[in-house]
Amino acid sequence: MNLHAEWITGFVDGEGCFHVGISTHRDMKAGFQVLPEFTVVQHERDVQILYALKDYFGCGVVRVNHGDRMAYRVRKLQNLRENIVPFFMKHPLKTKKNVDFRKFRSVLLKMEKGVHLTSEGVEEIRQIANQMNRGSSR
Repeated sequence: MNLHAEWITGFVDGEGCFHVGISTHRDMKAGFQVLPEFTVVQHERDVQILYALKDYFGCGVVRVNHGDRMAYRVRKLQNLRENIVPFFMKHPLKTKKNVDFRKFRSVLLKMEKGVHLTSEGVEEIRQIANQMNRGSSR
């Protein structure tokens, strides 16, 4: 399947998600782990789209999300920084999802500087994450 950048941008605008999870992790210096993730979910009948995205970006995995839903996920920081972020910087999203993407990118930049390794930094990232995806709580 030959995907075009403009099509991917529109598809992700409707079906994609930029998410920053924060979970307790006693082995981490600050007691928390910051987990950024780019995800696109589809019904299993359209799983070929998810594999085409995986091929296009050259990273990530396609897995069962739940039930009859499949997900393309990118969690590796290097892949997020080198593949996903540059794509959406060059091909900006058109909806409010672009605001979430910009916040997501700001979290990745903070992580690059090690901000997530302090309690204060985790709190700063938590505040950003809480403003993403319709302000859902973490």
